[in-house]
Formats: sequence, structure tokens, C-alpha cells
Amino acid sequence: MILCIGDIMLDVTAVIGRPITEGLETRATISTQGGGAAANVASWLASHQTPAFLVARVGDDAAGRSVLAELDSFGVQHTTSVIKGASTGVVIVIVGRDGERTMFPDSGANSGLSLADVPELKKFSAVYISGYSLINQASRSGVLEIMTAAKSAGLPIIFDPATVGVLMEVGIAKVTEWISMVDALILNEEEAQFISGKANPVEAAGDLLKQVSTVVIKRGSNGALGQSRNRDLIQIAAHPTTVVNTTGAGDAFAAGFIQVWASNGDLYDALESGAALAAKCVALISARPLVDTK
Repeated sequence: MILCIGDIMLDVTAVIGRPITEGLETRATISTQGGGAAANVASWLASHQTPAFLVARVGDDAAGRSVLAELDSFGVQHTTSVIKGASTGVVIVIVGRDGERTMFPDSGANSGLSLADVPELKKFSAVYISGYSLINQASRSGVLEIMTAAKSAGLPIIFDPATVGVLMEVGIAKVTEWISMVDALILNEEEAQFISGKANPVEAAGDLLKQVSTVVIKRGSNGALGQSRNRDLIQIAAHPTTVVNTTGAGDAFAAGFIQVWASNGDLYDALESGAALAAKCVALISARPLVDTK
């Protein structure tokens, strides 16, 4: 079973057909779905036959009840920490004509994660950590305690550092410190360049391997590359798909990768598994799989 640490959110998604003009009305197709990187990863894992457990903190509100019910529909095991006086985390997602998204997150009740929220570690085979939970100052010390406990328990840690926009809030020094604690790093090209200082993704992977034993760089329509220390670089192509919304694609990729890699699978197979789930995700409005997705 994979332990997923990070946010659970309600996504409010607005799909627009033209550029936004400030001060004027822009018509949109609006829907709500469950979101949050860790919750998305757990949902993709559970819906594809890999047991997942999410440490979930929500507010005492309708949104909290809704996102927890959705986890149940996917078969995700989870805590049910209802934080009095806090609102469930919400993300406003604006999706343009090309499927690219702009996000406005409010962590809400997710803030304050700690080791006390985590069940016994011996039931898990690996831990996924979302960078959003470390960037949140109210959760940072608690999540670092969780990572330390996981290392002591001998559990491999997979880390997705989150977007450059939020990484800039803490700086490279802090991010490098976190990376030193993990076994596998999954990030996109922009994040890899920000952390390593290398514009070429192959060179970025080589630099990051000095700090972590396995590096995976997602390259969007160009596929992905991965490398383990002292092993050959592997590159794969993106799977054919129709892009509707890129929200959650990285989370789906992470889930596909983890379900193979955490079972001691081949790195190539893990990358292909990640690409397959990412291709499914971008064809949906939601960042989560359809409940009946196989």
C-alpha cells in the first residue's frame, strides 16, 4: 500500500473559449471535482489496482464531505480529520483553449499536517510526498517529521516538488535539503531547470542524480525521461491522446510510475505506466479518473 502525503482539495474548474479581458464578463463552462496532488495520486493508484492511503484533512463543510465521499468511490483508504473552524481546501482552475491551466489554490484545512495524522508505517510499502505540503509553512515541520520516520522505517520516498511558482517561495536551498531525504524525484522540465540550473533535461537529470538515486523528468508532449544512479538514461514518447485539460496530468503520471517502481519494477516499464495514465488524465476535465475508469 502506498501512503500519500499532501493536499486534498475541491477543484472549481472554468473552461474558457477566449482570452480573459479584465473587468469584463468571460463566459465559461464551470464544474467542480476533487483535487489536490496527493489526493489525485491516491485516486489514480486505487482506481488502477494499487492500494493507496491518503492522510486527509478537510473542513466541517459540504466541500469536505464531498471530497471524502469521492475518495471512497475510488477505493482510497484515508483518515477523516475534520478541522473545526477551517474551510476545505479549494483551487480555482482556469483552463484555456489549448487545455493549459492556471491555478489559484487556498490550502485551507490541509494546513497543519503532522506525524500524528499518520497511521502505523509498517503497513505501507512506499511514501509519496507532494511538495505543496512542504511549501505550506503550517505543515512543513510535520511533513519533515513524517519523512524522517519513513526513512527510519526503511520506506522509499517518492517526491514531487510542485510548480516553480511555489518553489520560488522557499528557494533552491530548502528544496535541495528536502531532495536529499528522498529516493525518487518526479518533476517537470521547468522544475528540473529551476533546481539544477540546467536547461537541457538530460543534463538536469545528471545533476539531480548527485542528490537522489532516481530522477524522472516529465516532458509533456515530448514524453518523459528517467535515470537511476549509475544506470543508462531512458527516454519514452508521450502516449497519443486528446488534450482537454492538463490539470492533474503530473499526478496521474506519478501514480502510474509509482505502481510499477514501488514494486521493484523496471524503470522503463514505470515510465510507460506513468505516460499511460497521464494520457488518460489529459483527456478528462477532472484531475481524477472516472469512477468506472479501468
